[in-house]
Amino acid sequence: MFGVLKRSFVNPLLEFFNDSRSIGIVLLACTCISLVITNISAGNGYTDLWQTELPFINDLYLPHSLLHWINDGLMAVFFFLVGMEIKRELVEGELSSVRKALLPVVGALGGMLFPALIYVLFTKNTTFTGGWGVPTATDIAFSLGIASLLRKRVPVALKVFLTALAIIDDLGAILVIALFYGGAIKIVFLIATAVIAAVILLLNYLKLKFGILQIALGLVLWFCMYNSGIHATIAGVIFAFLVPTQLLSNYENKLHHLVYFLIMPVFALANTAIIIPSAGLAVLNSAMPWGIMAGLFIGKPVGILTATFILVRLKKGDLPEQTNWGQMAGAGILAGIGFTMSIFISTLAFTDASARDIAKIAVLAASFLSMIVGFTWLRFSKN
Repeated sequence: MFGVLKRSFVNPLLEFFNDSRSIGIVLLACTCISLVITNISAGNGYTDLWQTELPFINDLYLPHSLLHWINDGLMAVFFFLVGMEIKRELVEGELSSVRKALLPVVGALGGMLFPALIYVLFTKNTTFTGGWGVPTATDIAFSLGIASLLRKRVPVALKVFLTALAIIDDLGAILVIALFYGGAIKIVFLIATAVIAAVILLLNYLKLKFGILQIALGLVLWFCMYNSGIHATIAGVIFAFLVPTQLLSNYENKLHHLVYFLIMPVFALANTAIIIPSAGLAVLNSAMPWGIMAGLFIGKPVGILTATFILVRLKKGDLPEQTNWGQMAGAGILAGIGFTMSIFISTLAFTDASARDIAKIAVLAASFLSMIVGFTWLRFSKN
């Protein structure tokens, strides 16, 4: 009897965790829960929880609050997983040859440049121009989750294209964070980071088993990166590229559920603890939020479609199999779901707490609009 009850409970749970749509559902639920709790009477205690200062940490050159540990520490694990996905695609996947990689690479570049340009046009001559990186990002989990809901309405080749585009987009976001949203560079720590990376490469060259020693060195690499002035999460990407190719799938499988069903929900809970102003959505009626929303909802699909159309017309690339331009437009709209990465960049781009909250609200508004319109577009587009 117990065995039957256990199976009846465990099997649906396993199916849920292995369903690509579940990630988006969990993140959406966490966001709604966080917004509701923050804006009821207990809201102050909830927001204070994430800002809790950890004693004796400042003297150790480590993140000093719970929120910083999430954004600088746990998110490094997320970027480690993303980095491994990028490396695997470059070595043996959809980015492993110039012909295969060209369409998603060009599409991703267009999908980053257009939103950034639109944002700058909205915010020129204001103090918010530096937030141009916020609308350039695409959330892999949400965009693929929505595409999965449509099942056969979205060709497999188009899902592959969207995956590759989102991965390249993540790589672009990583470069944007590293180059534009760090602090003052501290050369000693940067050199130490390079030395540790070289030591791990040497251990790989000597064919020493990749395990506890390399992970310990990876933690030291993160510490040095955190103190170097370049955002600590970049250490996760560097460490990912140091993992031997034959071990990538193994580490990805081990980390997938931890990252998407623990780390990302915690990130969503902590970073969407936003107090909605008494003015409500009226706070979005200014240059900065309009720039973010227009960048994600309009700039993303226009940039992706323009770039890929030019490439196909020049006969340098081909549309995904069984895919038409209408479906490509739908994929471009789904790419406007910024969510995780856009919210993360907004925490780095703005120093003022109220500006960060308004940026996050704009990201959520544009992402929800992209979800609804992208789903509807692809649902009724002709095959």
